[in-house]
Amino acid sequence: MAQVIELHDEFDRMQLIYGEKSLRSIYGAGQVINPKFCFVFMNPTGRNVSASPAWKGMRAPWIGTKQVWKLFVTTKLLSENIYEQITSLKPTDWTPDFAKTVYEDLAEHSVYLTNLAKCTQLDARPLPNQVFKEYRESLLREIESVKPLYVVTLGNQVSSIVLQRVISVGINTSVDDPQTVVTRNSTFNVYPVHYPVGQGLRNMPLSVRKISMLLSK
Repeated sequence: MAQVIELHDEFDRMQLIYGEKSLRSIYGAGQVINPKFCFVFMNPTGRNVSASPAWKGMRAPWIGTKQVWKLFVTTKLLSENIYEQITSLKPTDWTPDFAKTVYEDLAEHSVYLTNLAKCTQLDARPLPNQVFKEYRESLLREIESVKPLYVVTLGNQVSSIVLQRVISVGINTSVDDPQTVVTRNSTFNVYPVHYPVGQGLRNMPLSVRKISMLLSK
């Protein structure tokens, strides 16, 4: 388990411009050497306990939360015993050691998690497209560094900004005809799926189905 630390200073600088100044940036984490999956979410919120300046461990997506982990255990990208521990914990019960254990497990399953925008907000109110666009270039550098087999973008907004064209995840359902994104030196296959948390929780089965299809390729 590791992170793309060479981008962290840039993300910290952008946090002061686009994020809540009392919170810290959240960085991508997981398998950083040719993982099978790179999952790209929207942006972190203060519900992530690692966004607190007092947090002493790694700062990574979804630490201290519960909903999203069902996506990974259902697709067998997270161990069931880890998921059971997650569901039993209150946000404040998460420790730096447990967060490390979760991300080590994801790495063992060849998974890397990140957000398009790393700027942590107080709550889940939508960010304007322009903020996400400011992070697109650094995301492409992150993807090029990690070199995943599959880039999975979650939700219409993230998918559209990453791919620079209007994407409807309900229409783009095939895994045999992927979208592509071009970085400085490479081209990566991109698979938009439904956003599986918050108001999108009801769409999680659709996301699970598409990810499962990728796993079977």
